[in-house]
Formats: sequence, structure tokens, C-alpha cells
Amino acid sequence: MSIVGTRVVRVEDEKLITTGGTYIDDLREDALTGAVHATFVRSPIAHATVTSIDTSEAEASPGVVAVYTAADLDLEPGRAGPVAQPWLADGVVRYVGEPVAVILAEHRYQLADAAELVDVDYEPLDAVADVDAAATDEVVLHPELGTNVVQTHGGDFAEDTFDDCEVVVTRTIENQRVAPAPLEARGAACAWGEDGRLTVWLSTQNAHLARSAVAKGLGVESSRVRIVTPDVGGGFGAKIGSDPEAVVLAWAARRSGRPVRWSETRYENLTAMTHGRAQRNTVTIGGRRDGTVLAFRLEVVQDAGAYPRTLYLPTLTEMMASGVYRFPRVEAGSRAVVTNTTPIGAYRGAGRPEATAAVERAIDLFAAEIGLDPAEVRRKNVIPPDAFPHTTPTGATYDSGDYGAALEKVLAAAGYEQLREEQARRRAAGDPVALGLGMSTYVEITGGDGRGDSGRVVIGQDGTVTAYTGVSPHGQGIHTTFAMLLSDRLGVPMEKITVRHGDTDEVPKGVGTMGSRSLQYGGTAVRKAADAVIEKARQSAADELEAAPEDLELDTSAGEWRVRGAASAGSVTWAQLAERHGELSADVWADEVAPTFPFGAHLAVVEVDTLTGKVTLRRIVAVDDAGPVFNPVTFTGQRHGGLAQGAAQALLEVMHYDADGNPTTATFADYSFPTAAELPDFELVEMVTPTDRNPLGVKGIGESATIGSTPAVHNAVVDALAHLGVTHVDMPTTPLRVWEAIRQARTQAGKAD
Repeated sequence: MSIVGTRVVRVEDEKLITTGGTYIDDLREDALTGAVHATFVRSPIAHATVTSIDTSEAEASPGVVAVYTAADLDLEPGRAGPVAQPWLADGVVRYVGEPVAVILAEHRYQLADAAELVDVDYEPLDAVADVDAAATDEVVLHPELGTNVVQTHGGDFAEDTFDDCEVVVTRTIENQRVAPAPLEARGAACAWGEDGRLTVWLSTQNAHLARSAVAKGLGVESSRVRIVTPDVGGGFGAKIGSDPEAVVLAWAARRSGRPVRWSETRYENLTAMTHGRAQRNTVTIGGRRDGTVLAFRLEVVQDAGAYPRTLYLPTLTEMMASGVYRFPRVEAGSRAVVTNTTPIGAYRGAGRPEATAAVERAIDLFAAEIGLDPAEVRRKNVIPPDAFPHTTPTGATYDSGDYGAALEKVLAAAGYEQLREEQARRRAAGDPVALGLGMSTYVEITGGDGRGDSGRVVIGQDGTVTAYTGVSPHGQGIHTTFAMLLSDRLGVPMEKITVRHGDTDEVPKGVGTMGSRSLQYGGTAVRKAADAVIEKARQSAADELEAAPEDLELDTSAGEWRVRGAASAGSVTWAQLAERHGELSADVWADEVAPTFPFGAHLAVVEVDTLTGKVTLRRIVAVDDAGPVFNPVTFTGQRHGGLAQGAAQALLEVMHYDADGNPTTATFADYSFPTAAELPDFELVEMVTPTDRNPLGVKGIGESATIGSTPAVHNAVVDALAHLGVTHVDMPTTPLRVWEAIRQARTQAGKAD
């Protein structure tokens, strides 16, 4: 019996819940002996000219080794899309939290006092804190561009797109800015060796991308940089590669001649680490009164923050605009603008959640306008199962799916008809606690980069197996999953398998972990390497057993080679082969893979106290189809985390700025997200649709549940208030926003208190 598909407790967990992981702050490497500690002096103003920086008092502060500013750096500026972002602010600051200086001190406790002594003279400039202000170009953040619009894509809309539609609905939807807020904030440690090579221990999702970025920033060959990734306490996309701080720290270690350590505070993390989402989406949907959608248009305005780092986000939203639906006409276009806010980066789903939120909200708006149940409108418009592979009007080619079946499974599991009956009873009775039902049917792209990844498998003379992978775990259970894969393929017990990652000297090539790519790309590479080892070992085993190689078989139940149909011929183990013939290994690059398209359906049930606006999430019923499941334990864990994160955006999370660009939710006292106490038990419905785009038949699961849950919960809140005349509430649906929407609807109906 194969171990694949069975429930296996994560091998990572014992260490994490007993002795604990080894994070940046825990490092006790010999190379870091005598390290100094670093902190960044960050701008408290969103937009200002820096007229002078006096570091003399800070330099005289106890324990301070050095203070460096942009004037000290001899580095070429980094590139961030169409504009260069300075490693340290040089003449102008453009967001609260932008680094202005870096301080090195003997002890960490000495840093805060020293930072207070750096005297920076700021001459405030007008701030551009939102996309509306940015679009006017009255204040231009980067004068060399002459505009705040840093990217325009698509948007060539036809005048007659909606001419044959009986009903057309338009709505602007805010997909609000959120903070990734990983449990472990950013951190790094840097040391230069006597050989002139740099080692950077970095909390990152992608050691190889970080190596390239650091080497380029320092102006050295990549071979002179080694990145080591210890345990990573969460990333959610915001730790892809490296941030500018890593280059500054590496430079400071070289200039000072001392190793340097850095761990940011939570305030720094919330204000200076890249944020996510931050899109304003205008949807226009038109069709017939029988529920048939004929045309859909999506106009995206992406807030890129002060320095545009990831301008692929709005274009990815465009590509996924039509979701699971066979709309005859689809138009999408986007603009990206810079604002005096923290730069936007990848965040769980990265462009796909925004597309799903837009189209799923549009479907509900259309259903409400024509008076049909939103489930019925979805049924009428989903891509049928016999249409795959299916190419959408925006150029995505979906591999496999049955979107209608996913929806029906969720509705049946939830008892949808009974819930609608209960909702009607409450409304008829005038119950102030309203029941809301919201759904989403979604598809997303995983492994969208299509670049493949590396895998190396080594069987030692003691029969142990070591796998080296170019992907990088930060909570997904990759060690467990890859060990299961190898155990199944090689017949070696999991306890004899080690998975290595995140050291660019051990694994010279790799792409990393983002876009839910780890199993479909990294897993394929590891399996390919295991298969190569099997073929290499076949001749050696044949020599041992004095048989033809084609007559041999690997008994994976025992991890032994045997002659097929000749039990009396004996057997040979992996350990015996490696001991007698030398280490068995294979190093491969797996690029015979392609992006996949997981899909699913979610139903959320909420209760809304119409007197106070408080929303309580009662149920989430979810199908998340990512193909065959290697380990239900890790698969379920990914779904749970995604559901919680997606619901949190719909209900609570927002990174807010005032008109002057000051962040007003920069601590956990103001930035809200749910704990287990605020979340229901998730009701998970199973569905498996394989793909033919990789040998494992799998699709990514790391982001899917996040993508489906946000619009489901959002739609549920609006649905709860529909009988009061509320047609929309922007996320997050906080008590204040809900209460204000109810009050506004009553005022418009002439029923104001």
C-alpha cells in the first residue's frame, strides 16, 4: 500500500513544538561571533525633502560602532520597476517607514537610544496617499517620470460591449491594502569570510532570488554570495527574495569589518515590509434577465506604493478576470499608480484573489438586480466540464475542472435550501440578527512562473536518503510531503529520509516557493531525481544479483531489489548497493511542468446584528480541488490557514493611511485579524480533479482557500443586509461600516431614525 494519500503527521512538528525552530534570532554560528546589531532610522513623514542628517550624537552614543547614510553608500541604486529605489533615502523620503540611516551597535538594547539621536531635518512635501490623488498628478512622486502612473496595460474597450444586454450593473469595489504580518518579522545576519565571500542568513522564501538580488546590489558575482535560510516563521509572499535592507546590511558588514545582525520590530514590519492587495476594481456586468451573462469588464487601479516592485499583480488580475465563467465577451485593463505609502508586493494569492473578489461580487450584484438566486446565476454561466482545456478571452488556458460540480457539492453539504428558508423566517419575524449566505466559485493559477525547479537525491552507504530541493518551506510541511514521495518511490522509511533546502552552496540552482508551486515543481524534480537514481542503481543491482537489468524490480514495500519472479535469487538493499558501488545520486532540473488551475467553491454563513453592525462568521463550507492529495494532514492545514486569512480580509484587516500618508493601523492594537476564538470549525468537502501538466497530477493548494473565502464571506455580509436595502459594503466589513451602510439605506428609504 502506498504511503501517498494517507494521513502522516508532519515530521517538522516535533521540533517546532518541543525545542523550537531555528530562526534568524536563534542563530549561533561561529561566523557571527562578535557580530554587531543593526537598526534602521526610518522616516516618520510620508513625503519630504531631507535637507540634512546629523549623526554625530548617535555616533557618540554608548556602544555605537557606526552610523551610515546614503552619502556613505558606494552602491548603484536598486531597480524597482520603472524607478530606482535608493538603498537608503537620498534627498527625498516617500513613505513612512522608508529607511534613512542604519546604525550598528555592540548590543541590541543600545540601538533605540542611538536612533533617537540621529537628527534628520525634513522639509515636508504634499503627500499623495490614495489612488485618486495620485491620478491627478498634482503632486508627482518621481519627477523624472513626470506622472504617478507607472504602468498602463490593456483597457482598449469597445463601445458596443454591452449594447445587447437587458441589464447592466456597474460597481467600484475596494480590495483593501493589507499587511502580511508573518509571525516572524524580517531578519538577516551577514558575515564576510576571509575568502572574500559573503554569507547572508535570511528569512526568505527564495534563497536563489535573494542571492541574485544581494549580489547585484553589492556589485559582485553571485558566486561570491551564499544565502542560508533557517526556519522561516511565515512569508505569505512578502518574503520572496530579499528587501533592500539585506543589501545595506551586507554592505555595512563589509564596511565595518564586523558581522551584522538585524531583526525588525513589529511596528517596522507593519509599516516597512511590503503590503498586499491595494486594488480599486470597477466591474461592469451585463446580460439577460434569465441570468445569462453576456459581457464583463474589469478596470483595475493598482496602488503600487511609493516604489513599484511588482507590477505583474494587476496584469495577473486581468488574466484571471472572468473566473470560472464562460462569458462571451470579457474586457480587462489596468493602471498602476505610485502613492506615498509602503510599496505593494506579493501577498497570498497575488493578483488572483483580487480577480476572484471582483467577478464574484459582480455575479452577486447582477443576481440581485435581476432578482435571481446567486447560485442559479452561477449555475447558468460556469464553464462546462467538457470544455477543458479551456482558453479564456483574456488568454488563460485552464487545464481541468468541473466548476459546477464543486458548487453543487458545497450547496448540498451546507443545506443551502434550508438556510434560505431560515433566512426568510428571520426576515419575516423582524429578527434584528440577520442571516447572510455568501458564495464564491473560483479558479486560480498556481506555478504561474512555469520555470521548473531543481532536485537532487543522494542515497548514502547506510541506506539513508537525502533530498536537496530548490523550493523553500515556511510552514507548508514540505519536508513531510517530499519524504512521503521518496518513501513511496524508493521504499525507504520516512525516518531515514532528510530534506535539505535553502542553502545556495548545497543547492546551487532553484526557483523557490511562491505561487503555490512547491509540490508541482519541486516535488516533480525530487521524483525525477529519485527515478534517475533507480535507473542508475538498476545495473549495479543486476551485477549483485547476476541478472539482466531488465529482469529486476524494486520492491518498494521492503526497499530491496529483486529478480522479478525469482524469489530464490535473493535481494539487495539500497545500503548494500551504496556500500559496494559508492554513493548513488542524481541531480536534475524538472522543467516538463506547466502552470495549473486549482478551483473550488465556498459558502459562508454569517449573522449580522443590525443594531450594532457586528458580523459573526458562523460557517464556511468549502471545496478546494487541487488534484490528488499527497498528505491530508498538510493539505487540510493549508486549507484551514487559507480560509482564516481570506475571511480575515473580508471582515477585519486593513492597512489604513490618513490624508497625509500616516499609517493609522501600525500596531496590533489597531491592525485586527481573527484568532481561533472568532472562527468557526471549517467544513471541508473533498473533490479531486487531476491535471496532466506535471507527472504527479497535482495542483497547488497553498493559496486556493484564501482566494475563495474572501468573496464568499464578503457576499454573505451584503446578503444579510439585502432586505434592508443595502447593496454593497466595502471590505473590511467592520461593525462601523456595516452600521453606516444600514443607516444610509434607511435614510434613502425615508426611514431614518
